[in-house]
Amino acid sequence: MRKLAIFAAALGALALASCSDKKDDYVERPVDKIYNKAVDDLQNGLNKTSAKEFDEVERQHPYSSWATKAQLMSAYAYYLGNDYDQAVIALERFIQLHPGSRDIAYAYYLKALCYYEQISDVKRDQSITQKAMDSLDEVIKRFPESRYARDARLKYDLTRDHLAGKEMDIGRYYEKKGIYLAAINRFRRVVDEYQTTTHVPEALHRLVECYTALGVTDEAKKAAAVLGHNFPGSEWYVDSYQLATGQDVREKPTDERGFFGRNFGWMAIF
Repeated sequence: MRKLAIFAAALGALALASCSDKKDDYVERPVDKIYNKAVDDLQNGLNKTSAKEFDEVERQHPYSSWATKAQLMSAYAYYLGNDYDQAVIALERFIQLHPGSRDIAYAYYLKALCYYEQISDVKRDQSITQKAMDSLDEVIKRFPESRYARDARLKYDLTRDHLAGKEMDIGRYYEKKGIYLAAINRFRRVVDEYQTTTHVPEALHRLVECYTALGVTDEAKKAAAVLGHNFPGSEWYVDSYQLATGQDVREKPTDERGFFGRNFGWMAIF
């Protein structure tokens, strides 16, 4: 019995010590001191520490006016610290809790930036790129007159170009392997769905190559005609011209309309 009592006393002391440690972890502080400490940490480049301090503002003073500001600042600190997943979680929570906030446009924009900053090389998975494009599009549509819309539009165009580049990379791979139908599907998608990107001239030229390799002359001519009509000065036009005629377009044929204008002008409507 005596041993049992000693053991129980020891457990009690251990429990009290544990409680004491937990109490030491929580030190109640005035809201302005916590917030200012978080700002100082942020200015000193201590992004993770700053984010935790902003989180502490809400934890200790959830109903104060400082708490709403701290939620957004916490997300910003996580963003600066490249902790994009945590930043997105914080931003989605802010958007859900404060849809009428005057800073709501910025919250959507910062969320888009979190995805945009993670865009990887075209040879890797592009699911994050798609999320970036969708989020940027949301900023543009929800807040077209906001200060963030213009930059969102620029980044949206760059993101679309990047996705088109992924399609081109896959298409080139299939073409190199001689899997022409799969390659054609990728190149056609670029032409049809990413018409304003920089990859369209090459996509048309690759279509000429693939259709020519398959012996589908009419389709090759159509793609070549579209390329010649819309991008007559591009290097891809020069390559397609040479592929179709064996002649370098730089030799300047006497008929100023050019090869496709002379022979396939009726296809320009395509």
